[in-house]
Amino acid sequence: MNQTYAVTAVTVVVLATVLIGALGLRISRTTSDFYVASRTVQPGLNAAAISGEYLSAASFLGIAGLVLLQGPDMLWYPVGYTAGYLVLLILVAAPLRRSGAYTLSDFAEARLESIAVRRLASLFVVGIGWLYLLPQLQGAGLTLEILTGSPGWAGSLVVALVVTGAVAAGGMRSITFVQAFQYWLKLTALFVPALFLAVAWFGDGTPRAAFDAPAVFREHTSVRIDETVRIDLDAPITLTVDGKLDGASYEKERVDLDAGTHRVERGTEISFPAGTRVPQTQERTGTSNWSSPLSDDRDEYRLYATYGLILATFLGTMGLPHVAVRFYTSPNGRAARRTTLVVLGLVGAFYLLPPVYGALGRIYAPELALTGDADAAVLVLPERLIGGVGGDLLGALLAGGAFAAFLSTASGLTLAVAGVLHQDVLPGRGVRHFRIAALLAMAAPFGVSLIATNVPVADAVGLAFAVSASSFCPLLVLGIWWRRLTPPGAVAGLVTGGGAALTAVLATRTGLPSAGWAHTLLAWPAVWSVPLGFLTMITVSLLTPSRIPAGTAATLARLHLPEDFSERRRADHAGRELRAADKRAVHDGERQEARQASRARQAREAREAREAREAGER
Repeated sequence: MNQTYAVTAVTVVVLATVLIGALGLRISRTTSDFYVASRTVQPGLNAAAISGEYLSAASFLGIAGLVLLQGPDMLWYPVGYTAGYLVLLILVAAPLRRSGAYTLSDFAEARLESIAVRRLASLFVVGIGWLYLLPQLQGAGLTLEILTGSPGWAGSLVVALVVTGAVAAGGMRSITFVQAFQYWLKLTALFVPALFLAVAWFGDGTPRAAFDAPAVFREHTSVRIDETVRIDLDAPITLTVDGKLDGASYEKERVDLDAGTHRVERGTEISFPAGTRVPQTQERTGTSNWSSPLSDDRDEYRLYATYGLILATFLGTMGLPHVAVRFYTSPNGRAARRTTLVVLGLVGAFYLLPPVYGALGRIYAPELALTGDADAAVLVLPERLIGGVGGDLLGALLAGGAFAAFLSTASGLTLAVAGVLHQDVLPGRGVRHFRIAALLAMAAPFGVSLIATNVPVADAVGLAFAVSASSFCPLLVLGIWWRRLTPPGAVAGLVTGGGAALTAVLATRTGLPSAGWAHTLLAWPAVWSVPLGFLTMITVSLLTPSRIPAGTAATLARLHLPEDFSERRRADHAGRELRAADKRAVHDGERQEARQASRARQAREAREAREAREAGER
């Protein structure tokens, strides 16, 4: 890929983001502008902004990478991402807007009248936000590294600086325009190259005739194996190996391998001569067997893993901090529902495109499965299929779209985390303190991104969904639809369900355990952690009926009654009070007139008595 074109595209995206975000300096004045754009964002604009921030690096790069690794069976993955908005539409969108809250922490405190629940909710908002921010920063680093050869931290630094500046400049009002612009940019960046790639594929009959055949290295290529794999060779081959192969250690030695299966240990570097067919890996490539019955082998737990990811994406969407906060910007509950419907259409249209890149990647860039860089398939395909100036221009467009994905999602997450830090951590409440909170919201995940490397983008986002589904999904569903929820129940459910999922995430990231059912249960925790969260909240709430908040009935009425009905009710109440005041005024006036008449009569009688006494004295 021509670095000049790619860097120019990324620079244009960054400058556009900065310029649009700078509008916030002119149109954002109040704290409400920074938090929820003063609740004036209309459904069309809001839906584009939600889609812009929701379609993250996992969507732009990760979905294609999954299809490249595991084949068309992974097409259900984007379905789970999209279907989550159905649950949000039916159960959460309108009541969440009617709550009048600024953040999920505000909602928790208003519903349960508990500072403890609020603080715990704030902790999970920050944890989920940072867990979701990490892959955005790492994806940006990967993209810039592929484009320019710069170190991985460079892309992360660019995203961190641009996002922090945009959020601090104008808050929600300016970020809304930024994210709406970035959604349409991402859609265009995937759609236009996909057309040219499809035409190039139709013009090349050989790969299409042997869809699952391994590709051929076009030039001498050195591949570093990031995870231990087994490779299948269909013919003898001579390779240069630096590391461990089939249990033996080599130091840049030429090794003759027979046809068959060979085990390559993690960290080994293999050099393939030009013209060598790319070997297939048993664990990573080929059609996935996720629908097979469960067995004792770790890689055969596909069915459980699939259900875990489906449940996490289906129920985790409603609890993502950067998604929930956008519904607070709608003028009313009806607008929030309409926004969700438009989001379903926009997100669904976008998810038609990444699988195309994954399928083409299996044909033209299968060696990415060996290197562990499957997420880069979207970026390298234009050069592989088209080449020349056309391939460079299409690659630059994709690079700009990928960077827009990192910027838009990171903006929403930073804004959501900054809102919580501003309200619950920093002592001040002004705009200046909000900007400090934005800086803190980005600093922590950026620091972690410099240490934690080689985390698959889609996997990291899936873990964030699992934590969200296990914590905020029970809190929102029960808080909105069950009047017997109590603060102790909410605390217990958040700690048990969300805490268990978060612990599983951390254990998985540290590599403990490394195999077996224990690893499977921790790697995809939503299957058991979501029911655990619901069950704990319900059980503890039933055991503490005396702790039901006093204002529960009024709060639930506000969440479920349409705004126009509530306004009519408030207007009727105000009218009754005015009429009563008028009656009191009339009554008070009559009493005042009676008192004045009585005083006049008493004065007249006193004057007549005084005149009578004077006459008697004369």
